Amino acid sequence: MIRQQITDRLRLSDPARQDAGYTFVQARRPAAVLVPIVNRPGGATVLLTQRTDHLNDHAGQISFPGGRIDPGDRDAEAAALRETEEEVGITSDRIDLLGRLAEYNTGTGFTVTPVVALVMPPFEVRPDPFEVADVFEAPLSLLLDMDRYRVADCAGSIRLNMKAGLSGVRRQGCCATSLM
Repeated sequence: MIRQQITDRLRLSDPARQDAGYTFVQARRPAAVLVPIVNRPGGATVLLTQRTDHLNDHAGQISFPGGRIDPGDRDAEAAALRETEEEVGITSDRIDLLGRLAEYNTGTGFTVTPVVALVMPPFEVRPDPFEVADVFEAPLSLLLDMDRYRVADCAGSIRLNMKAGLSGVRRQGCCATSLM
């Protein structure tokens, strides 16, 4: 049932829409993230990571598994699957790709393609200690509750930030906007 609900919602989104985002960055690097929705008996959750503090890009931020699209990746989906396995150890045989959300431009020069997928339990999480400080799941209903967000102006670009609700961790920017 959750698969059908997600694919119905994806049909309503426009993956061709691209956020104007940060206009001060000229050269953009392609990236992809997996929006991993886990169908749990108590309700759907979204698997998220907290990046380690020493990374050059997005240090310490809450994020979806993902990263740059490498020359060897055939498309955004392949990159999202590769990055998910590298970062959190979930293999592609546990992942059912459902579609894409609209691309999003980041302030650090990436154009991110969010790839929505169902992750089928059971699966083992094996975080890469260099990139990932923590892996956790948050209820999908919590992340989609618009009353939990505030709009912020960041260098002339509109961003959504979660006010509260993820066990004291504030989710920012790309994750929040991707779910919209």
